[in-house]
Amino acid sequence: MTSRLFALVSVMLLFAACGGTRWQDDPNTHIVRRGETLFSICWRYGKDPKDVARWNRLGNGSLIYPGQVIRLTPSAGSGTRSTASRPSPSRPAPKSLPTIPAEPRPAWAWPTGGRINVDFGAKPGTGTGVLINGKAGQSIYAAAPGRVVYAGDGLIGYGKLIILKHNNTYLSAYGYNAALLVKEGEQIRQGQRIATMGEGPERKPRLHFEIRRNGQPINPRSQLPPR
Repeated sequence: MTSRLFALVSVMLLFAACGGTRWQDDPNTHIVRRGETLFSICWRYGKDPKDVARWNRLGNGSLIYPGQVIRLTPSAGSGTRSTASRPSPSRPAPKSLPTIPAEPRPAWAWPTGGRINVDFGAKPGTGTGVLINGKAGQSIYAAAPGRVVYAGDGLIGYGKLIILKHNNTYLSAYGYNAALLVKEGEQIRQGQRIATMGEGPERKPRLHFEIRRNGQPINPRSQLPPR
């Protein structure tokens, strides 16, 4: 009886192990969940939204839906083809997708009053931006004109977050807010009040401010005007 029970448990464990391997996430793809946008997905993985839109042929990136599989890396033939490879004579060579030229950086303004308490790359926080000290409920302003491409709390580590798209090269983000005063799709002018300050790490009133160029975080100190 004991040997039969041991054999049964062993078989069950074997099937469980096989099932776990089978359903592992593919690191090159992402399955869209409810409430996600192309920009929030790219923000999570540090990808350039325009590249991901091109790799998946999404146009402006607005046509995504729960359950959709999004490629996070280019498929064969979607980028520049190696000169060492030769197309098969039986099929035409895949066409490369055109590159999108970089656009100039905006004339940034400070998003709120207060001094930078935690620098780019430092802790506590995500390390992908700076933390600006302030007071609870303090106004948060758009650092440059743009469009709201994300407003919500679905990204772990940012609290209530707003992401603005300024052009095809630059995005900015405003995290740890108490209240969000704008909605996705809104066109925002520079200096417009978009949120109120909430609590960041260590339960202190702070703004997480981040700038991304082609999907990659850069030091906001290098972009903001001196004061």
